[in-house]
Amino acid sequence: MKLDWKALLGLGITAFLLWYIFREVDFAEVWTHVRQAHVGLLLAAVAVATAGFLIRSWRWKVLLAPVRPNTSLRNRYAAVNIGFMANNLLPARVGEFARAYALSKLEPVPLSAALGTLVVERVLDALVMIGILVVTMTSPSFPSSAVITAGPLGKALNAIVVLVIVLVLMLTVLVVLPRQVVRFAEKVSAALPGGRTRSVVGALESFLGSLSVLRSPRLLFAAVLWSIAFWLWHGLSFWLAMLAFDIHAGPVAAYFTEAVVGFGVAIPAAPGFFGTFHASASWALSVFGVPDASSLAFAFGYHMGGFIPVTLIGLYYAGRMGLSLKEVGAGGGRGKEASSATGP
Repeated sequence: MKLDWKALLGLGITAFLLWYIFREVDFAEVWTHVRQAHVGLLLAAVAVATAGFLIRSWRWKVLLAPVRPNTSLRNRYAAVNIGFMANNLLPARVGEFARAYALSKLEPVPLSAALGTLVVERVLDALVMIGILVVTMTSPSFPSSAVITAGPLGKALNAIVVLVIVLVLMLTVLVVLPRQVVRFAEKVSAALPGGRTRSVVGALESFLGSLSVLRSPRLLFAAVLWSIAFWLWHGLSFWLAMLAFDIHAGPVAAYFTEAVVGFGVAIPAAPGFFGTFHASASWALSVFGVPDASSLAFAFGYHMGGFIPVTLIGLYYAGRMGLSLKEVGAGGGRGKEASSATGP
């Protein structure tokens, strides 16, 4: 797969962040903490994190219900793992698109509709993570809030909140005014060369149909509950991994770190979230007074522990489907094209 400017930007950001977090830290000390980690607790953390992909797969059934109510858990689980494997191994963050592409090959679900459900999923995730930040930062055991609001972390969190609000407003327009959006797309696509109006509008209608979950109070409530369940479960893996590296900052620190990392890895980076994951985790734990060497040992140990299982599972399912990494990346590219034609 050819590297584009986005992939090169990601590599540059990863290189900068890795240099930044290690510029005043003794790597030998970090490695000592890694070697002294409690293997049993770390394996438990990895097991909990890996099991979380099943929760993602169950939640996806709710989001897919307006498009195809009876999708197979096995197929959803395969697509989820293929998507995360693609994020870990391929440049330009094609995982979400590869995930939608894989599902469209396993189930009679239009690619644009599958992408629409993932847009909803990401917005729900962001809202839940904001909720976790609010709960943890208002907890009695949280350090002085002035440390957060006065520093760069506070500025970053404010920017994230603004971005999420913008995404929610965009989704609201798409959900409340679907006909007007389609008519606007028809006028715009009519000016495109090659008579692409029908294909663009058809893809947009499939995309808008996948947002029907937001018009159903029952489905939306279920999706929110599944999202909360996932992030509470996933936070447990952070807590276990922190204990494995002798970080006893408590569950508030674990869930705060989870939320900060969840937003941090949205920044472009090399495949596998290298750099963004580690800088975010170290940054979050520094709020609780955790030394840099300990927080970086946790970040590298937990990250690599979670990286390996989902990558292997994703490769297994891609192999079962007869998909090479090149084909997964190409499928992700087609997903990006569908996304650019249908919405945010």
